[in-house]
Amino acid sequence: MTNDRKLRIGVIFGGRSGEHEVSLRSAESIINAIDKTKYEVVPIGITKHGRWLTARNASALLPQAVMASQEQRSVTIVGDPTRRGLMGLDAGEQSRSNEPLDVIFPVLHGTYGEDGTIQGLLEMAGVPYVGCGVLASSVGMDKILMKQVFERAGLTLADYEFFLRSDWEREPEAIVARINSRLSSPVFVKPANLGSSVGVSKASNNTELREAISDAARYDRRIVVEQAVHGREIEVSVLGNDNPIASLPGEIIVGHEFYDYADKYIDNASRTEVPAKLSKEIIERIQADAVTAFTSIDGAGLARVDFFVEHETERVIINEINTMPGFTQISMFPKLWEATGISYAELIDRLIGLAIERHADRSRNLTSYQAR
Repeated sequence: MTNDRKLRIGVIFGGRSGEHEVSLRSAESIINAIDKTKYEVVPIGITKHGRWLTARNASALLPQAVMASQEQRSVTIVGDPTRRGLMGLDAGEQSRSNEPLDVIFPVLHGTYGEDGTIQGLLEMAGVPYVGCGVLASSVGMDKILMKQVFERAGLTLADYEFFLRSDWEREPEAIVARINSRLSSPVFVKPANLGSSVGVSKASNNTELREAISDAARYDRRIVVEQAVHGREIEVSVLGNDNPIASLPGEIIVGHEFYDYADKYIDNASRTEVPAKLSKEIIERIQADAVTAFTSIDGAGLARVDFFVEHETERVIINEINTMPGFTQISMFPKLWEATGISYAELIDRLIGLAIERHADRSRNLTSYQAR
């Protein structure tokens, strides 16, 4: 990488996920905001069936334009570090890597994008990429493992239960009884490995609980049921690698019964308050807990950490970490950094720099034994 040319940034979006449409919106915001005087954007779309595409027309940068282009090219990234970029799959292109990339920005939410799978491919390919690595992505995506790591790190969580879809299908009444013995209504039922509130339901009785579990089981084989917390919904952004920093917190004022998918992305019924009106003591506690959560899973680049502040006790209760938070026009991650003093364009710059830094650090690791 030299300073006399633009860095080529591959922005990957779409994907085989229930959050496909959210990814398109996030990628569009990033492509619109990225500094075109410093970066050359290479848009890479992944269809819901897993096909990788880019547009032959260089002006078709935005996600919808790539997906709808009549001049699409089929491409892929292979786990061969000597290639370092896109390989064309159309006739006459199979044997060459015709799109070298300096950094990849995988703007993919949910399964096959935020769960460590594409991160593993990019590690093998030897290309710097924005965001958390394989371990942090997979743990951060799995709400069950995430909670277990957070508990070990000393963070405060709401009570929860978890089980397999196969257990639910085999003995549903035993699962309901187990939940009732540990948790009290209302509860939230969630797929373990999904985001943007896809498949999430609130249940206040056993009939609603059964319906909620059946719905969550459509999206994942592992299901988690959490005790509902009566409190304020607070979010904070984290940025960095080995020495991360936390933004000012923001508050979600929900428009629906809870902050569900429709509230986030369809009718915009919720509103946000940035920064949140909290005491200095609680702000510092939330920021410290966010950094602890980030480092406990070995986070890198970015994350958004979600909390509750319980109404009666003002306890700070961690909800979850999102290792590739939304970048849409209503997303909290960039809003929180803007309130903290980092603009959208500068945020993208920093994330690209952190990707290069993390890659350089990993490249120091020996891959074969050498005697000291």
